[in-house]
Amino acid sequence: MSLGTGTARERRLDFSVGEVTGAVGDSVTVLPIVVALGALTDASLAHVLVGFAVFQAVWGLVYGLPLSVEPMKALAGLAIAGALSYGELLGAGLLAGAVLLAAGHLGLVGRVASVVGRPVVRGVQFAVALLLVEAGLGLSVEAPLVAVAGLAVAGVATLLDRRAGALAVLLVGTAVALTGGLPSVSVPDLALFPTGGPDLTVAAGSGLAAQLAMTVGNAAVATSLLCSDLFDRDVSPDRLSRSMGTMNLLAVPFGAVPMCHGSGGLAGKHAFGARTGAANLVLAVGYLGAALVAGLWVGFPMALLGALLFVVAASLARTALTETEGAGRLLAVGVGVLAVLTNVGVAFVAGALGWAVLSRR
Repeated sequence: MSLGTGTARERRLDFSVGEVTGAVGDSVTVLPIVVALGALTDASLAHVLVGFAVFQAVWGLVYGLPLSVEPMKALAGLAIAGALSYGELLGAGLLAGAVLLAAGHLGLVGRVASVVGRPVVRGVQFAVALLLVEAGLGLSVEAPLVAVAGLAVAGVATLLDRRAGALAVLLVGTAVALTGGLPSVSVPDLALFPTGGPDLTVAAGSGLAAQLAMTVGNAAVATSLLCSDLFDRDVSPDRLSRSMGTMNLLAVPFGAVPMCHGSGGLAGKHAFGARTGAANLVLAVGYLGAALVAGLWVGFPMALLGALLFVVAASLARTALTETEGAGRLLAVGVGVLAVLTNVGVAFVAGALGWAVLSRR
């Protein structure tokens, strides 16, 4: 299960202001999704945050780079929207870990990426966005004015920074939750499957297929390219696949949710000033602190959570539709709509077949 030893240059850490601000670049997209998972599923938010903390630190030290550690967004989005149960989320995460570890060792990641077309991957992202909108509407109906106020806050924040909308809503909701009093400090227990075990079902398999398409394209291949472009470092997609497989097989049984690397988080850290794995260590400390007071978000207003899902959905949809054009964009939209009408697995297979026909033409 070797992940590569790394060179001394890979393991260099540089604690500076840029590493601290860079840590924020990853949390902007991670925390809103994590808080939604804690509020809307059986996931223990404290255990989830500890999982992110541990593996932020691990990969920061192993690679010496500010690699992102993010939720597997397709699986997380399906769980938040109610299309996957918590047990199915765990089952899909364990299967993803095994598949990614095996694929990385066999050198299959690059080959798989060439088969699954980018419009299909973007279609899965668009599908998750539509499902999150549907879930957000359900959370907002009881207090629509609160949801509208949350969207207004997100709009103002987005004018200042395109990535800040979801974080702004999260901060407002946290402030509201704090009006109920300061949370007590609680240390998460170390236990196998603390809030329920995995379920291996057809729905879990369908979600897994859609997630793997995104993971191979975004978390392995695109992240590998960014390591070269931004940091002048050669980190192969197969090595990243092995690290993601190992991470999920070790973390999910202890209450974490399925996690992956991601090009967006890596780019965000770089844009905010991170250049070494020290940013990961800073973020790990922050996540551990948040885990100790995870009860803080129990009082998060549901209507604001709906607004939060709208903002996350808008970000996913924007990425899906701006990264494709022409027939590819139509295919992505078709995959998204079909996923809402049927399920993500059916839409993914149909999209892959459609891409095979389009690419021949």
